[in-house]
Formats: sequence, structure tokens, C-alpha cells
Amino acid sequence: MTHLNYETRLPLGQAVIDQFLGLKPHPTKCQATYVWIDGTGENLRSKTRTMEKVPKKIDDYPIWNYDGSSTGQAQGKNSDRYLRPVASYPDPFLGGNARLVLCDTLDHEMQPTATNHRQACAEVMNEIRDTKPWFGMEQEYLLVDRDGHPLGWPKHGFPAPQGKYYCSVGADRAFGREVVETHYRACLHAGINIFGTNGEVTPGQWEYQIGTCEGIDMGDQLWMARYIMNRVAEQFGICVSIDPKPSITMGDWNGAGCHTNFSTAEMRAPGGIAAIEAAMDGLKKTHHAAMKVYDPHGGQDNLKRLTGRHETSSADNFSWGVANRGCSIRIPRQVAAEKKGYLEDRRPSSNCDPYQVTAMVAASILLEN
Repeated sequence: MTHLNYETRLPLGQAVIDQFLGLKPHPTKCQATYVWIDGTGENLRSKTRTMEKVPKKIDDYPIWNYDGSSTGQAQGKNSDRYLRPVASYPDPFLGGNARLVLCDTLDHEMQPTATNHRQACAEVMNEIRDTKPWFGMEQEYLLVDRDGHPLGWPKHGFPAPQGKYYCSVGADRAFGREVVETHYRACLHAGINIFGTNGEVTPGQWEYQIGTCEGIDMGDQLWMARYIMNRVAEQFGICVSIDPKPSITMGDWNGAGCHTNFSTAEMRAPGGIAAIEAAMDGLKKTHHAAMKVYDPHGGQDNLKRLTGRHETSSADNFSWGVANRGCSIRIPRQVAAEKKGYLEDRRPSSNCDPYQVTAMVAASILLEN
């Protein structure tokens, strides 16, 4: 099979964008793209419908349906599953009145499907809403060709060792910046709280940060940011891997996580360091339970990453410390100095479900366990 390299696909993608998306959007009608999580608990699906005008509120978007037997969420004899809109965002791809609509997936009895963890997360966030819970999540990912080979890696052999790639500048060490910057701009257009982005330790690996978000909004925004990233990469003819440790990176290469920052109003107030340190007791008690939900495969993915090497803690033991990236929970040095702020949970894998992670963090700290 002939291999199409990264460079030959970029101009083709740009020509398509210029020709079709350069057309003016319809002045009144809304193209609503419904987005949902499929049966893997990791991948996203979408389909689009036309609406006469932009709905004023999320409840004005109609409940829709889809073939769950084609997404790993139903059997063919009872395949219809429901899409219930929960959040909408301006569509950076179609522009105009178009909207991206994040949806819950529901079974034939209108109950959450097996990979729909939003409802359970919302219940936790509602219970702790008076604490004003703030979250930020740092999504690491690897840009790969359609054959799964990391961008910038030689097809035979390996790139130079880690060291020159983190926050790097230069064509010999920063691979795929066009994709990163397009995603950043698209998220801003969509109203996503994208905090920033940077090149990561492994070549072809990048990170973007979403937050600050309060409560359930954290999970909603990270899922939509992931969808936008995959759509952007699709236009460049490449793919995005959020596998925490792809097989080709099993050597001396950093894996990918989704570090999660958390604080309450008490933690952010003067002297809040006491509340931050007190939170460690609850996080320690739920460590093993957390490890089972911090990746979509019951903790198996994280076992490849959390080895105690490459800036990770051990999956078996809970630990915390100031400015220590080898701990389960890191208290940033500035937080320790100012005696207020937030904590960083470094355990979630890059392919985690943010609803499960944020619910676990919040419940471990603020609810009885």
C-alpha cells in the first residue's frame, strides 16, 4: 500500500476547507451536530440535522435517536437508542448558526447506557454545589498517521531520545503544530474554556488544558474539546491517540495522562492549604476504587503508564507531595507558598472519562466514603 505522508495531505485538506466551508452559512437555519460517546466509553460519534432556527436553550433541542447496534450500545433486535441534548456550543467548522450539541445516551427505557456516566456525575456535583467545586483537566495526546505511527517518528527505528521535545520549537522536534493551533482557535470559537497548550515530552505528543470549569461543565467541555480535536485532525488527514501508552512508546518514552486539578472555595481562600492537605485522607481511602475508573478499561490501561517512572506514581500505592511529579497527588509549589489554591490528581489516564474522574475526586474529598 502506498504511504501518503503528512506533508502531501496538508494542502489537500486545506483546499477542501477553502472551497466548501468558504461558502456563507445559511442566514437563519441551524445545522445541529449531535455528539455522543459510543460503547467504547472513549470514542465519539456524531450526526447532523437541520433546524429552522437556533434553539434558545438546551431543552429546545429535540431528543433524537440512533442505531445503538452500530456503536456497541445495543443489539440489532432492539437497536434504537436516544440522544438527549445536554450542552451546545457554536460550531467552529460550519460557522453561522450551526451548533455542536453534546448528548446523553439513553436506552429504550430512557435510562443511561453503560458508558453514559454523566447523570451519576451530575448527582455528585449537585450534592456538593455549595462548595463551588472548580476543575481543570490537562489532556495529553499523541498525533499519529492513519497507520498509527506517531507523527515525526521515522518509519524504521526511533527518534532521538526525550529531552528536546517538551515545549519545543523547530521542525526537527515539534511535529503537528498546525493541528494544535487550529484546535486551539476552534475551541475558542466554540466557547470552550481552553486555558492553554504545549508540546509534551514524547515527540508528536501535545497537551491542551480545559478549565477552569465548575461542576458538570468540566466533563462536558473536555468531551467537546476531544471531539473538536478529532475533527481538526481529520481535516489534516491524521489521527489522534489518547491511548496512555501505545505499544510503540513502551520503551523509554513518557505516557499520556489527563491530570485533573481541583479546588473548593475553602481551598482557594486564605489558609486553604489546610483543606487541601485534609483532602489527602479521602483520596487515599478511595485510591484503589479510583484506579478502577480512571481509564475506560477498569484500570488496565493505566497499569502501562503508572510505573513510578516517567514522571508517574505507582498504580499500587497512594502518595502526595509538594512539587513532586512522581506522586499520585501533587500540590504545586506556588500553592504551598501562598497557602491556598488547588491540588493536582496525576493518576487519570489520557483516555479517562472526565465525568467519572471529576465525580470520584469530588466524592472522595467531600462526601463520606
